[in-house]
Amino acid sequence: MTDGTHANLDRLLQAGGIRLGRAQHDRLSWLIGQYGAPTLDENTDGRRSGIIILKEPPSGAAAELFYRSLNPGCAVVIPFSENPGFDFLKSKLTEFGTVGPCGADGPHEMWWGGIGWSKFLAAADKSAVRPRIVSCYPRGGDATAAFALRHSLERFDLACHIEPIDTQLGDRILCFEKAEFMLRMWNKYREPLLFVEAGAVLREPPLLPSFLGCDVALHKWNRWEMSARTLYLGRSKGAEMLLRTWQQLAASYPAIWEGYLLDQAWSLTSSQVPLDTVWLPRSYHALKGDLGAMRATILHDQQTTTLELGPDPAFAGLVRAPRRAGRTGARDAFMVMTSKAETSNGISVILRDISASDAGAVAATVEAVTGAYATDCGGYGRLELSLCAWQDDVGAARDAAALARYRILEIAPGQRIANDFFAAHASDDAVMTARHLFP
Repeated sequence: MTDGTHANLDRLLQAGGIRLGRAQHDRLSWLIGQYGAPTLDENTDGRRSGIIILKEPPSGAAAELFYRSLNPGCAVVIPFSENPGFDFLKSKLTEFGTVGPCGADGPHEMWWGGIGWSKFLAAADKSAVRPRIVSCYPRGGDATAAFALRHSLERFDLACHIEPIDTQLGDRILCFEKAEFMLRMWNKYREPLLFVEAGAVLREPPLLPSFLGCDVALHKWNRWEMSARTLYLGRSKGAEMLLRTWQQLAASYPAIWEGYLLDQAWSLTSSQVPLDTVWLPRSYHALKGDLGAMRATILHDQQTTTLELGPDPAFAGLVRAPRRAGRTGARDAFMVMTSKAETSNGISVILRDISASDAGAVAATVEAVTGAYATDCGGYGRLELSLCAWQDDVGAARDAAALARYRILEIAPGQRIANDFFAAHASDDAVMTARHLFP
């Protein structure tokens, strides 16, 4: 982008009252370089290319009309995508990626999508950055599957590291064993890593994630379930944080399925750093028998199915809806901020009724809360902000905060949040403590 294009983008964002963090601004700038100039809201005026930035969620009929007006030369960016009001429109579009919130400077999730992957898949072949393919298999087991993967890599001249590892269960690799292997590869090599499950074969060079320049890329099975069969990690702090969080969770909960732990690692990381995530197309996670298997980039040695990958339907019930929309959910902390206060106490702010409120009011309240904490933390070392649509979600957020022994505040969209919001509540706490000690 030229200086003039950057200036035009900044003016457009300012006119729309849109605050983006650095990682989000960089992603939007990259998209403009790919698609062309941006416009605000859903009035496309028959445009054949460019970026449409949506601030307000369209109604069902309006979303359908908007979707039909698009073509593969257009991309859609939603700068307030944490709001479930956008979920219906997202379900109509091809989901490309999400960039997490960036503290008070960019306190929203940013989602980007469009019509099909054809534009990016064609351009990815020219990517100058090539990942190292890594994989592992049980030591003493059948090495045939690993040989098939290595053989498929030879024709693409891709660097790889495929090795046998010790496993507790013989022919099965547990999540913590896979995560520890990935951490070793991270420390050993300097290029981006693409983990591919042993037994898979590559039919095309897997250059899409490195071309897109993201922190992490993975496929969501059935549009929601994070799979660790294909996992890309760029050389970034966000990617390293996700990997280390995944490894720590896997070491603490070795009996839990790897996809659920990867999901929670993604949620935890996204709430703390602006993680730039790409949601890979099915061609990077194709199974034998898929209709598009012959056009797959990565074909796994598994028979096609419509069943879920993980074993726990209760987990699916908790996260399916938000993950299908590429966002953290009400049961996750949307954003975590820390301060320089030398205390271990935290505060949980629960923003309720977000589905029944105007999207602008929800966004403004999120900005007010994060801005107030950045201005004066009130002595609280940690802020966890949760966005809740329903009363059950509020209850779950309260339970989680109580378990962490956090101070709990419940607010509504549009509520006035002054800059001394946290300091005032800390003062109230001090008064109540004094009254308890000296009745």
